[in-house]
Amino acid sequence: MRPPDLWKALLDKAAQDEQAADRLSGFPDSSPEIIGFHLQQAAEKMLKAALGSSGIVYRFTHNLGELIHLLDVNGSPLPAGLERLRDLTPYATEWRYDFVPPEGEDDLDLGPHREMVRRLRAWVEEKISGAG
Repeated sequence: MRPPDLWKALLDKAAQDEQAADRLSGFPDSSPEIIGFHLQQAAEKMLKAALGSSGIVYRFTHNLGELIHLLDVNGSPLPAGLERLRDLTPYATEWRYDFVPPEGEDDLDLGPHREMVRRLRAWVEEKISGAG
């Protein structure tokens, strides 16, 4: 059953992933892979909410770069500085199931990405409130 306000429901689900990432970040023994996974999931849901609320059709994907590109080519580019959210894609794809990230990519500082997810939320909420 489709929720009456699917885009708001996606934002609510994204908030759950943000909360999980924040809580896990508070424990020094939490793996970056699981924190990155929740940040990626939050960003994915928010991007899909932005796309869908604008009537932009997207395919089932975890690829944040693809979702960002769809926004861009449809006249809704992300605010400057958020393009690097695409760096989170491997956390929901290959790093989700592989035990070791590729050499040199396991030291991604997730702090700036957490801030980008916060900025993305503000942008998407404003976009959706303007669309409704």
